[in-house]
Amino acid sequence: MNIALWLQRTALAAPDAPALGHGLAVIASYGALADIVARRAAGLRQRFGLVAGDRVAVIAGNTPAYVEALYAIWHAGLAAVPVNAKLHGLEIAYILEHSSARLAFVSADLESAVAEHAPASLEHLVRFGSDDWTQLAASEPAPLAPRAGRDLAWLFYTSGTTGRPKGAMLSHGNLAAMSQAYALEVDRVEVGHPILHAAPMSHGSGLYIMAHVMRGGINLVPESGAFEPSEIAATMNHWRNVSMFAAPTMIKRLVGSGAAFAPGAIRTITWGGAPMYVEDTRAALAHLGPCLAQIYGQGESPMTITHLPKGEVGDANHPRWLERLASAGRAFACIETTVVDPEGRHLPPGETGEVICRGAPVMSGYWNNEAASARSLRDGWLHTGDVGAFDAEGYLVLKDRANDLIISGGSNIYPREVEEVLLEHSGVREVSVIGRSDPEWGEVVIAYVVGEAGKSELDALCLSRIARFKRPKDYVFVDALPKSHYGKILKTELRQADAARLAGEGA
Repeated sequence: MNIALWLQRTALAAPDAPALGHGLAVIASYGALADIVARRAAGLRQRFGLVAGDRVAVIAGNTPAYVEALYAIWHAGLAAVPVNAKLHGLEIAYILEHSSARLAFVSADLESAVAEHAPASLEHLVRFGSDDWTQLAASEPAPLAPRAGRDLAWLFYTSGTTGRPKGAMLSHGNLAAMSQAYALEVDRVEVGHPILHAAPMSHGSGLYIMAHVMRGGINLVPESGAFEPSEIAATMNHWRNVSMFAAPTMIKRLVGSGAAFAPGAIRTITWGGAPMYVEDTRAALAHLGPCLAQIYGQGESPMTITHLPKGEVGDANHPRWLERLASAGRAFACIETTVVDPEGRHLPPGETGEVICRGAPVMSGYWNNEAASARSLRDGWLHTGDVGAFDAEGYLVLKDRANDLIISGGSNIYPREVEEVLLEHSGVREVSVIGRSDPEWGEVVIAYVVGEAGKSELDALCLSRIARFKRPKDYVFVDALPKSHYGKILKTELRQADAARLAGEGA
């Protein structure tokens, strides 16, 4: 089934229902959205010669055009490659080349950066609002292209331990299963229910577009396209009964801003992308009310491994309430999740091991990367690289990560990627990047450096190579890094030493 079929069905059932909102205004009904999507799909096939299965990138901040672009891509039988708009031009170029995207939709503010680094494989660059974008809608509507559930719909690029992004292949069936899980177990969407896209539509927030189209909800983008607490509050107060996906740092900013929400303004705020401290959750409940839900997933099983519904997050009278808040919840109905030891043996409740899962939302593998696919998908199970344990009631408690992933403000940062850039400086002999706990961002990036280099020089180097949010927040210069007998840098010891160093400074 083509995931775009849901848009056609909703347009037939409720053609006048609002589909897209921008700021405080409705800008498209479902009937109008379905029509322009079918026209743009025809333009993609006829004007640009794209054929079924071709990849089309979307490189933009949050905008209502994002929804139009995604559905035009799918309606035409193509595969979407949403790209994080915060990435450096060189990083975007790698994704474009690796995915062999033939066309990219881009927002005006990113057009020059993308064009500067565009690979030869990219044949067309279409700016939202340009003549090319307008002309796409001038075609006669195309019929919905047939797609099977196993066909590629979304290439979700997620970094790996090598520092190079990997494209998780999400099929139409994967996206359908994820959307149904959300609408059934996280947020019961009905016609006219808005979701506010304040987090990037290229990742978590955008993955909830389809569930709202399926159920006739409104995909709503803030006027600024960004996350500003006062604007979020004003927008929610205007629309009422609004849902939103947010990283924990966003929720903390909402609470800290003192922004006032009218009764009934918020339906559900789903957090994911990183754990949230129990005390932060309690503070958010006190300020926002019992509207919080938690999900745990990753790009390889998008948004769908375990969840803690808002009824449980807000149930302060439950005797195990605080323990539940410290967990990642229980498995979604559509997924099987367990933990295993290094030999792959399934472990009983209370024992810690690697979290693995299998089910309808799980990817088929990584695009053009058989080795990584074989490592992650073994015997039908997705190996997440996360370490945790289930309790006797089936709640998953995440302990740590098997790799050294840093999650800062809900964004994934892999140390080796940053280390490779820092090692380009002639004065850096060795470097190890770790995550340091931070009350606002969850973790911040810290670089331990052996060598002679100025912090400003290293900052400038990072900004020329990688996205700003990956840049280290602090550089610590040391004579040597802790290593094993085999010469491997011991990041666990480095993190412990960093914590002790901070404690000593605070003493």
